[in-house]
Amino acid sequence: MITKLKDPGEPPLNREAPLRDLISSFITTKEPYNRNHSAIPIIEASSHVVTVDGEVETPLSLSVSQLRNDFVQHEVIAALQCAGNRRHTMRTRLKEVAGIDWLDGAVMNCKWKGPRLRDVLIKAGLKERNHEGSKLHVAVASHQLECQDDDYYGGSIELWRAMRVEGEVILALEMNGKPLAPSYGYPVRVVAPGIAGARWVKWLDKISVQNTESPNFYQQHDYKILPPEALTWEIAEDYWHRVPAIQCMPVNSVVAVPGNNETVRLPQNGLLEVKGYAVPKGDQGPVTKVEVSADGGKTWVNAEINYPENYSKWSWALWKASIKVDKGSNKTIYSRATDAGGNVQPEHCEWNLRGIGYNAYGSSFNVTIS
Repeated sequence: MITKLKDPGEPPLNREAPLRDLISSFITTKEPYNRNHSAIPIIEASSHVVTVDGEVETPLSLSVSQLRNDFVQHEVIAALQCAGNRRHTMRTRLKEVAGIDWLDGAVMNCKWKGPRLRDVLIKAGLKERNHEGSKLHVAVASHQLECQDDDYYGGSIELWRAMRVEGEVILALEMNGKPLAPSYGYPVRVVAPGIAGARWVKWLDKISVQNTESPNFYQQHDYKILPPEALTWEIAEDYWHRVPAIQCMPVNSVVAVPGNNETVRLPQNGLLEVKGYAVPKGDQGPVTKVEVSADGGKTWVNAEINYPENYSKWSWALWKASIKVDKGSNKTIYSRATDAGGNVQPEHCEWNLRGIGYNAYGSSFNVTIS
């Protein structure tokens, strides 16, 4: 595999859950995925401070207690996805890519709670009055530990995105009704629904409103969908500054059951049960339809989407379908999602060096039906 990492010292924690476990509940509680570029810092919440500076009238230094007590707390259910989710399929079905060999489980659907980022910025007094038309950026960072490719971890989103009430960007203090675990950003992390997890900065300690994106390595030289002609790291150097940093994640779905290379006994009714999850594009949710095919996409069956009462447009959708399939080996099962914005998951996805944003049909390959 292509690699490009400094020696990180203590290896970062990177893992994903088995798909069957992952889709067992709408709210993800069973060992969700972890993606880190450093070790996990141990932070004392009582002394932790988040600073706010840049293009603001009143720079702030906010304690965790102030973030919890001085601002209205907002709760949002949103799927968090690694930009490299499904990288393994791009690597094995298209060609080699650079990055951790994520399967289909680098995603989690959780309930997040904390103050809105916009409320914090309003308290700091934004100098920019035209939020919707602003060209400014909100850079967010954690300086707690040195990372694999930079002295700190940072990212940024556009100011207009941060200031939209309906964008529901928050500084999360809780996950699933409990304080954040250290591995998920304790004591405070960014939650930016619909946006790639690379921008959901954990262990947040600085917010800066500025004219440019974050200068951090992970905003400028990573997490970008490079064009296919950027075949190597050397060629990529000519493209990093020309290609936008990934923000919105694409519409996507995954076949979780049956899994790749699995042998399944066909019930007497001749109908195979297929299960999985689907996510919408950016803020275009919720997912409104998932279709399943066992004949190479010639015919499709509508899946049943199981939304609880408290789902949001940022949530994933858990789905299941019963499809007619003949006994035999080397079967391929596809899934295809559509969201409320009319975005339809494509059959194919273009290759890129970092293997991010893969959203070709969900698939389970080499299934044997006995």
